[in-house]
Amino acid sequence: MEGSCLARRHGEGERLSTMAPQREWFEKDYYAVLGVSQQATAKEITKEYRRLARQHHPDANAGNEKSEERFKEISAAYDVLGDEKKRTEYDEVRRLGPSAGFGGSGASPFNFDMGDGFGDAISQMFGRSKRGGRTTGPQRGTDIEASLTLDFVDAVRGITTTLHLTADAVCSTCTGSGARVGTMPKACGQCGGRGSVDDNQGLFSFSSPCPSCRGRGSVIEYPCATCRGTGIEHRPREVNLRIPAGVSDGQRIRLKGRGAPGRNSGPAGDLYVECHVTAHALFGREGLNLTTHVRVSYTEAVLGATVPVSTLDGAAVSLRLKAGTTSGSRHRVKGHGILTEKKTGDLIVTVNVVVPTDLSDEERSAVEALHAVLRSPRQSTESAGTQ
Repeated sequence: MEGSCLARRHGEGERLSTMAPQREWFEKDYYAVLGVSQQATAKEITKEYRRLARQHHPDANAGNEKSEERFKEISAAYDVLGDEKKRTEYDEVRRLGPSAGFGGSGASPFNFDMGDGFGDAISQMFGRSKRGGRTTGPQRGTDIEASLTLDFVDAVRGITTTLHLTADAVCSTCTGSGARVGTMPKACGQCGGRGSVDDNQGLFSFSSPCPSCRGRGSVIEYPCATCRGTGIEHRPREVNLRIPAGVSDGQRIRLKGRGAPGRNSGPAGDLYVECHVTAHALFGREGLNLTTHVRVSYTEAVLGATVPVSTLDGAAVSLRLKAGTTSGSRHRVKGHGILTEKKTGDLIVTVNVVVPTDLSDEERSAVEALHAVLRSPRQSTESAGTQ
């Protein structure tokens, strides 16, 4: 690390490690920003950052300035805590406090030797230029939204498929280096690969992003003709994905790290796929239950019957109807719904009683006879009640 800071304790020859703190390190508790403890593991920090970044991402909160500011604050915190080296330096700076490098008469436990890089130490402590510049660090790639139309049966059973989309991707020519094939990026000659340059102002030295490499620390002498040195191109690409059984219409599936590539070695964004399920001619859905209709005759409904019911896999199951089944009644066939890893739905069958409209003479006589039989007891009862 550039700009070493050599310090001696009173009466001791102990030297401090080199640090590159930012001014805001003294002012902001990045652990509190991400909502994690100081003992949090790198995995816990990354998990919480990603959760908060999704919640406050500008694309998901269009026009919300508070969410945009919160997103910037979260990103700044993760830029430090997500880097093991920066996190160690941050913890050390926070432990020492802002007065560590300004040893007045007894105000600080450190005395700085003016010839031992005091100006460099101050420069590193306040590693921002008076113009507010800052070294460019790894940047996470943006999230990508895509849609996928699924057949009803495929959505119920699950399917492995290929999604075709056009979006930012790692350059297929230079594989992301940004340099022409056969060449490689070189360390910046102006900043020596640091990504920042110092502006000496007498006793103090201010740091700002290198204007030659724009804070990257490297330059590309011969840019890739395909991506023009960015390492990223907008092109068609294919993404293989597994659609789980039982996905519903409008459901979004997240594919971690399958979004746009990051910049300056930053992580890739995520891919969100919104599923659209086509309708089926015979079946519908209610959660994990499949629904269907079966037509029965008037006599079957009155007398009761066992009727066949088709299932989604093509086989038929028998449904026993009790005598006096009404039209529109719903009946459950256990275990013939949607099968997932955790649960299996049922088949819900709605009975539709078919009323004949074109009767033969024999059928009409039979219905009239039934009508007379059904009315006779009712008329007798009514006559008895009026006496």
